[in-house]
Amino acid sequence: MTALALAEDRFRQFLALAKPRVVSLIVFCAVIGMFLAVPGLPDPRVVFAATVGIALVAGAAAAINCLVERKIDAVMQRTRARPLPRGEVNAPQTLAFACVVGGAGLAILGLWVNALTMWLTLATFVGYAIVYTVLLKPATPQNIVIGGASGAMPPVLGWAAVTGEVAPEALILFLIIFVWTPPHFWSLALYRTEDYARAGLPMLPVTHGSRYTRLMIVLYTFALVGVTMLPFAIRMSGVLYLASALALGGVFLAYAIALYARYSDALARRTFAWSIAYLAMLFSALLVDHYWL
Repeated sequence: MTALALAEDRFRQFLALAKPRVVSLIVFCAVIGMFLAVPGLPDPRVVFAATVGIALVAGAAAAINCLVERKIDAVMQRTRARPLPRGEVNAPQTLAFACVVGGAGLAILGLWVNALTMWLTLATFVGYAIVYTVLLKPATPQNIVIGGASGAMPPVLGWAAVTGEVAPEALILFLIIFVWTPPHFWSLALYRTEDYARAGLPMLPVTHGSRYTRLMIVLYTFALVGVTMLPFAIRMSGVLYLASALALGGVFLAYAIALYARYSDALARRTFAWSIAYLAMLFSALLVDHYWL
């Protein structure tokens, strides 16, 4: 193998540690927060620096997650192909990668964005990499509910990046993702229950069973539809967003109710896939409505 091929292979391995698909959704929500925070267009230099900084810190948090859970990942079908279980990278290399990438991200935020965004991003890193991964995930079936707070932070980080403050509107965006996270993740956990049981993780379908988990998905989805009405209620958005939120929420509810009534792994997979598309389309609707004439 040539030196270039070796370098490309190593880059691919470290990129996989950073979970780029997860990070892309994080960055997307953060960027939406940046644009919603101001009436016109945000400073492109701030948008660029904040996007890069948040992406780097999110990638570092993902790498720490991979490091902490490397033994668990090795016994789970969904994660056994990650670089650490395969032996493509080792623990010291992963830790060094996370430190360098995360440190660079925080430096960018501190130097070219603002101190508030840097500290909030650091707190988000600790919340995901330490509080959720190390403390909550192996200890309680409510791990994804409590730990979901760190995953709900991206729009708050984006808002703080361009305004230097955290406004009530940013907290509503936080609340939407916070309530969205359980039905999103439990849909995945349902068709991966055996994986989680084998790994010894107390995910809700493992500890409370499929039917109870499906009921919780329905209840949280109803709550989510209610929460998504808040931007319209406080005049943060208009009729275009309201119509979009109702339509998207209606589809999500239909999936959740169908999942409860006639479960199948295939339906759980479709519900999980829809939950990702739902969040992307909901935030896109907020953005379009924000600039709607």
